[in-house]
Amino acid sequence: MTAEPDADAELDCIGMFCPMPIAMTKEEIEKIGPGQVLKVEADDPAAEEDILRWARRTGHEIVKFEKEEGILTFYIRRKA
Repeated sequence: MTAEPDADAELDCIGMFCPMPIAMTKEEIEKIGPGQVLKVEADDPAAEEDILRWARRTGHEIVKFEKEEGILTFYIRRKA
């Protein structure tokens, strides 16, 4: 298992359903500085596609993505 990247901020979206995880991720990424990493945890299966697609579209980097026991964990580096 690889080490987790250092997260500058964390967002817990467990128990929330579309569109809340992506809406809250968009809001939270604006609160950190360019180059910083936001850790997002969600259990809504739709969040996987939503957040990965949003990151590609906006230029934010998915540093790491994991799925374990129904929990999706994203490490997202805010674009410069």
